[in-house]
Amino acid sequence: GPQNTTPDPVVVPTEPVESFICVTKVELTVSCENLLDKDIGSKSDPLCVLLMSSSNSQWYEVDRTEKVQNCLKPKFAKRFVIDYYFEIVQKLKFGIYDIDNKTIDLSDDDFLGELECTLGQVVSSKKLTRPLVLKNKTPAGKGTITVSAEEIKDNRVVNFEVEARKLDNKDFFGKSDPYLEFYKQTETGWQLAHRTEVVKNNLNPTWKPFKIPLQSLCGGDMEKPVKVECYDYDDDGSHDLIGTFETTMKRLQEASRHSPAEFECINSKKKQKKKGYKNSGVVSVKLCQVVKEYTFLDYIMGGSQINFTVAIDFTGSNGDPKSPQSLHYISPQGVNEYLTAIWSVGTVIQDYDSDKLFPAFGFGAQIPPTWQVSHEFPLNFNPSSPFCTGIEGVVEAYRICLPQVKLYGPTNFSPIINHVACFASQALQQTTASQYFVLLIITDGVITDMDQTRNAIVNASRLPMSIIIVGVGGADFSAMEFLDGDNGCLRSQTGEAALRDIVQFVPFRQFQNAPSQALAQSVLAELPQQVASFFSLFKLKPPHDPKPS
Repeated sequence: GPQNTTPDPVVVPTEPVESFICVTKVELTVSCENLLDKDIGSKSDPLCVLLMSSSNSQWYEVDRTEKVQNCLKPKFAKRFVIDYYFEIVQKLKFGIYDIDNKTIDLSDDDFLGELECTLGQVVSSKKLTRPLVLKNKTPAGKGTITVSAEEIKDNRVVNFEVEARKLDNKDFFGKSDPYLEFYKQTETGWQLAHRTEVVKNNLNPTWKPFKIPLQSLCGGDMEKPVKVECYDYDDDGSHDLIGTFETTMKRLQEASRHSPAEFECINSKKKQKKKGYKNSGVVSVKLCQVVKEYTFLDYIMGGSQINFTVAIDFTGSNGDPKSPQSLHYISPQGVNEYLTAIWSVGTVIQDYDSDKLFPAFGFGAQIPPTWQVSHEFPLNFNPSSPFCTGIEGVVEAYRICLPQVKLYGPTNFSPIINHVACFASQALQQTTASQYFVLLIITDGVITDMDQTRNAIVNASRLPMSIIIVGVGGADFSAMEFLDGDNGCLRSQTGEAALRDIVQFVPFRQFQNAPSQALAQSVLAELPQQVASFFSLFKLKPPHDPKPS
């Protein structure tokens, strides 16, 4: 008779992965006052990290702000955008760290205090100011944190292209290093909406194109005042104001590439002192364009297909599958770290994959009948149809495949990345946002072809694809964190930079005792944004408009 292809029931997680309805998106803005000073000879360089947890699960990192150099009262420009679920108690933990090095790990940076609260508390109070506390719950000096929440109701963003000329020179040696800050008017004063990058040593700077959500800039009101300040950046945190101006979106929108909107930067202190004072330079807005920005859900509901491919590491460093010490050892309960990772992530992922057919591959093993090493073999050994039906199918194929291969090496990531990239590049011909590819690699983390992998990722960053790496076991994962270029520094061997950050790395051991949705939430945290940002970068709309406006 036909083989029984249903996996052993013991593998299935007992708790249901609840599908709560996301009520709305909420944007959180963070600032601090009176932070502890941990740096000798200068001030702390703070960064804020946001952790979340729902029910009694473990904390996982949602996002982190930029680092603000030499500053004890930072206003962070980067916002946290969170899905607000009415029916879950979403616990938040804001941790402030003094960043002293380039590593992603915060445990080697000085801790300046934290605030634990719930999203409900922040949302209901609109603006929450609380003292920061240390790990032992004692006050972190006089340090306070302010978190403001705003519901995102408007999906329009403003694309800007801005330059300036004849800015005042504030530097004794060399020229000013200018940057701009855009502020929104609120009942409680001006709120930072965006900070550009610093252009070094240039009085006629052109900033990189940037975008600001319309809601963050003026709450959708085109007549509302917007304030722009131009500063000269200093490493010691004492940035000099070059000049400032106020305007409205209505006025800014008159800008177009053939006739920019021009604004004189006025420095009131200088104006009082100098008789014939004109201005401190002119800011020229070459482009100010309001566009509708689709969200991840808009794409999914508008017919975009997400195609998931699973790749599993069968290299020797995992240990012999027959030995209980091996990461591939299947326990009497029918589980191991690989299976648990496939399950937790796969169950969430399969909701977004319309055909529920997952190509599944292994790499780094010798495979029958020739015992050649392969870096992209189908788990079902059928190259013409490597698909598994549902996550159950992937689990089943893995269990059947495992005893038939010999774990070997080396650990090469690039063949499987290039394999999926090949499909993604065919999808580039699409005229709408119809296809997106996600590669899930489950690995023990020792990687041999780092240079080729970097090249493959930089190439893939221009394609409709993302890579999620789940690290199992206790290896040193610093190479994986390097690939997860959240600070945008990933480059190929030839120095070509990735167009966008497409790698999300998650160490599995942080989630070993957590409910399965905690791992899934963390693994998928960056994916919606990666999908939406790719499609908007290439100006691709959903195949059919999800909500006719």
